Amino acid sequence: MVELTSFLADNPFFSAGFGLIGVGAGLAVLRQGARRGADLMRRQLLVSMEIPSHDKSYQWVLGWLSPVLPRHVAVQTSYKQHDNGSVSTNFTMVPGQGKHVFFYRGIFIQVDRQRNAKMIDIQSAAPFETVTLTTLSKDRTVFSRILAEAREYALSQNEGRTVLYTSFGPEWRPFGLPRKRRLLESVILDQGVSSGIVDDVQDFISNGKWYDDRGIPYRRGYLLYGPPGSGKTSFIQALAGDLGYNICILNLSERGLTDDRLNHLLSVAPERSLILLEDIDAAFNRTRQQSEQAAYQQSMVTFSGLLNALDGVASSDERIIFMTTNHIELLDPALVRPGRVDVKVYLGNASRHQICHMFTRFYGEDCEKLGGAFADKLEGRSVSTAQLQGHFVVYKKGAQDAIDNVGALIEMTSNA
Repeated sequence: MVELTSFLADNPFFSAGFGLIGVGAGLAVLRQGARRGADLMRRQLLVSMEIPSHDKSYQWVLGWLSPVLPRHVAVQTSYKQHDNGSVSTNFTMVPGQGKHVFFYRGIFIQVDRQRNAKMIDIQSAAPFETVTLTTLSKDRTVFSRILAEAREYALSQNEGRTVLYTSFGPEWRPFGLPRKRRLLESVILDQGVSSGIVDDVQDFISNGKWYDDRGIPYRRGYLLYGPPGSGKTSFIQALAGDLGYNICILNLSERGLTDDRLNHLLSVAPERSLILLEDIDAAFNRTRQQSEQAAYQQSMVTFSGLLNALDGVASSDERIIFMTTNHIELLDPALVRPGRVDVKVYLGNASRHQICHMFTRFYGEDCEKLGGAFADKLEGRSVSTAQLQGHFVVYKKGAQDAIDNVGALIEMTSNA
């Protein structure tokens, strides 16, 4: 054995092979150590934040990153068609797929936008995406600042506008482009009606602590009722603009809407939003006239489910709900009781006050006397504010034209 060992030790081929094995093993150990060391340093020195595409802040961050203009960009196009037929187009540059680096407050941040073509976002039916922000820092507050700035940037894009939301599955999504805020003065109601509603809403908004201290659910319900064209929806839109709120439109007759989903949507409505339930009488009118199976095909929301969503154990607080109807007599008393509907306001056909004020708003304060003459010609006639507006739009060139052609308005109201 001693001789064999001495022979192998003196053999140059064996020594070289053994040396190579040793070198290879050493390099493998070093490589594994370097990899583990790099992973350890990455965990200790790098901070990452992943934002999935279904999160609300996803579009905020992409929009906030658009001024950075990385080298590889993707375009998001939006357009708006105007009344005169022209179309204005807006292009937004956002980071494309892949990795990008930008400088923010003295630190470098890597943006990695990846798309998984094998995964589909059920809510949007689009490929699932993620945006990952990585920085060489232990301070995670940098991401909090980025998210806050991205949110403020998104809000600034809609400043002075009203966003309309509609339900999409279990969440609310913007419907079209934000609308220009409608002035409250542009919707002329009868004397004291507009100011009464505005004062009540503002009083509710500013007294949240008062409700909490007394254990009262912090929610408010309004019902605007009256004939068609009396300005119910227009006033709600103008009120939202005056308060700086958005509008969530919920259609109770939507196919597939269930009691649970209705309750969930009311609970997750965007902040500073008015929830609008239009034509509330039509949602369950068919239920009472048709068979239960036919009603089920129209909507899966039950009347008791609506009542519980408005004022039940699982109903949410901190919300303002507006309901409209043309036929209040069709509503069940349980729906319009206090707690579900706290304020009921009748908006009828145009009064003399409304006729005169709408006339002067269209043709100027110097036409106040002509407005009185116009109102005299409509004395005893039932005319809606929508019909008045349509008449003024047709004869917008002059106040006298509107008076001379008042017969066309009277004929239209007679045939209505």
